[in-house]
Amino acid sequence: MALKVGIIGMRGIGNQHVDAHMNDELSDLVAVCDVVKERADEVAEKHSLKAYYSLKDMLADNPDLDVVDVTTGGFENGSWHYEPAMEAMDAGKHVLVEKPLSNDVNEARQMVKLAAEKKVYLGCNLNHYFTPPAEKAREYMDEGKIGELVYCLHKMGFSAGEATYQPPTGSRLVGFPYAHLKAFLSHPFSVMRYFCGDVTHIQAFVDRPGFRKSASDVMLSTVSCNVRFANGAVGYLLSQRGDATYGLGGWWSLEVAGTKGTFCIENCIEKVTYWPAPSPEAAGSAENPTGGSDAGPIVTDTGITDFGATFPRRIHAFMEDVSNKVPLESLRANGRDALAALEYTWAVIESYEQGGAMVRPHPLPPVHGDPATLLE
Repeated sequence: MALKVGIIGMRGIGNQHVDAHMNDELSDLVAVCDVVKERADEVAEKHSLKAYYSLKDMLADNPDLDVVDVTTGGFENGSWHYEPAMEAMDAGKHVLVEKPLSNDVNEARQMVKLAAEKKVYLGCNLNHYFTPPAEKAREYMDEGKIGELVYCLHKMGFSAGEATYQPPTGSRLVGFPYAHLKAFLSHPFSVMRYFCGDVTHIQAFVDRPGFRKSASDVMLSTVSCNVRFANGAVGYLLSQRGDATYGLGGWWSLEVAGTKGTFCIENCIEKVTYWPAPSPEAAGSAENPTGGSDAGPIVTDTGITDFGATFPRRIHAFMEDVSNKVPLESLRANGRDALAALEYTWAVIESYEQGGAMVRPHPLPPVHGDPATLLE
């Protein structure tokens, strides 16, 4: 049976979520909500839904609502996530929140804590690894074709440059130096953690180019991070907000290498390439560094070029997990996962403010597990 869903926040992202739920057999979208009446009314009329202008009213009129999907924005794209998510969870509803979980790490910690106390699902729209290339890459890892992890390289951002730069004008971004970090780093950090595990050390160098400084734009738009994972692998993250144009791999590329093979995902949803480690005869050496795989790379091209296709895939996964009543800790891209990405973001900020010092992220809350669902 489809789960009853209400969505709060009817701007661009909210409309993408509406379309995803309307086309998902696991969702029964019954209500939309926005504090701007015209936005809620427009979407409600288009899809024959009930419009609300406060979450309180939507919850009161729909006591059998199963899921509240929070797609509000706010300062740094996340300041309006906390209150509706907390209100919905306090009412016993499962919640899916757009990323970042919040623009304040303390609020995010409270959200994760309340979800655990109420025993409700809290998910986040970390949609970048709900893709066919990511699934194929995990398959390589699960089959032992990557081996012991050695390194992870990730580039993510916007391809642009000085000639196309336009100073931000919206109040949600203007005057916030960490807006790009808070609004955007949840994606790359969540992807790196998904494939390589928890991050234990972060060192960051953050700045903005001269054309932003000349425009009195305080947003720190270029970030370079060295990371160390709990398993001993090392990593590097580069994110920039349209300051330059990316080269190889496009606007989104992830390379994960191990002792038995390497994969690289390009443009998030488009392609994954796998290179098996070479035989001794084909291996590189100090004398011949150009050695490589005997069989050559294996390329999987999805034929998908629309990044928007990640939204229905991620939303379906959330609805699937809730429908299947998976253990709370097994929810894919759950609140704790989203909190981890924010903890790493806050470590980046701390490292920057300390001149590039190495920082250890704040520890995540422990996972205790539910005695009713733990396997013997």
